[in-house]
Amino acid sequence: MRPNPFRLLGRDGGTRARRGRLSLPHGTVETPAFMPVGTAATVKAVLPRDVRDAGAEMILANTYHLALKPGEALVEKLGGLHAFMGWSGPILTDSGGFQVFSLPGREIDEEGVTFSYEVSGERVVLTPERSMEIQQALGADIAMAFDECIPYPATHEYAERSVDRTLRWAERCLAAHRREDQLLFGIVQGGVYDDLRARSAAETARLPFDGIAVGGVSVGEGHENLKKVVDFTEHALPADRVRYLMGVGLPEDILAAVERGMDIFDCVIPTRYGRGGTLFTARGKIRIEHQRYRRDAYPIDTSCDCHACANFSRAYVRHLFLTKELLGATLASIHNIRFYQRMMAGARAALEEGRFGEWKAEFLREYRGPSGRGKSRGRRVSS
Repeated sequence: MRPNPFRLLGRDGGTRARRGRLSLPHGTVETPAFMPVGTAATVKAVLPRDVRDAGAEMILANTYHLALKPGEALVEKLGGLHAFMGWSGPILTDSGGFQVFSLPGREIDEEGVTFSYEVSGERVVLTPERSMEIQQALGADIAMAFDECIPYPATHEYAERSVDRTLRWAERCLAAHRREDQLLFGIVQGGVYDDLRARSAAETARLPFDGIAVGGVSVGEGHENLKKVVDFTEHALPADRVRYLMGVGLPEDILAAVERGMDIFDCVIPTRYGRGGTLFTARGKIRIEHQRYRRDAYPIDTSCDCHACANFSRAYVRHLFLTKELLGATLASIHNIRFYQRMMAGARAALEEGRFGEWKAEFLREYRGPSGRGKSRGRRVSS
């Protein structure tokens, strides 16, 4: 294993929350951190400059989709993923395991996953070795091991077979991964079964991965099961390696996982919700197309310092959505990305002050409001 890229800077006294720093070839990531998702080498509706200005330090791109279009060989020829998409900061590529698990007609065996190629319809096989080949050609700072992501619910017997296969695939990924300037993370699976999660975590931690991810917790299991899975997985994870909880994106889920010792997160929620007109504010989510915002001169969130809030009113953003102007999706996405980055910065500051538990309770009390549902109360967002 190469020198540990993760430095644990401190822990919260009342919870398992951690403050850390991840050093990567293209920059440093302060943790806990949230990564916006740029599936096809772009965070939808926004420029790389917008993502950077919103405070994001690392983004995620998708191995499966980039292998389909435009193909990893072209990306490599054009200078690698950073040059191709105009993003100078760190990038993480997922393995493709989550994407192929949801494809119709897929077949999983020891070799890998066989599925129909979206472009031509031909049957192709994605193996651990092929996933490593694609990710090394793309050249992201962090590559992910190829795993089997099982659906929820799944039987204990099926989940156990999946854990065993994922561990065997992890060893094949390590053998195939040779790029020295790229980190490789292993992935813990096991469904909602505490014994399988604990075993998967312990055995993955024994392998020479640069970091450990917890997968299979955003496939419909719900908030309470998510907390339980993180609870009985975290104890088996090494304290000195960075911990990545994959695909978790609601604010309450992220903060519950931070409280339980997770370090980095990703999800499409901020930009997907933004493009649909749902905006995150300090006092919950709002639907900007609602009639109540027709003459509203306030910014989306009076506590926010993003470009959208500094320059435009809710009434204007609502107008953009109703007239189907592209700028509406851009401003909403910029705002939502900034909301998440401000939330993570608040968590880091609270950790440095030794008051994460208190800060989290205050944040969620304001965010959820009296109803506890995370919906905005009234027209004005408090600072």
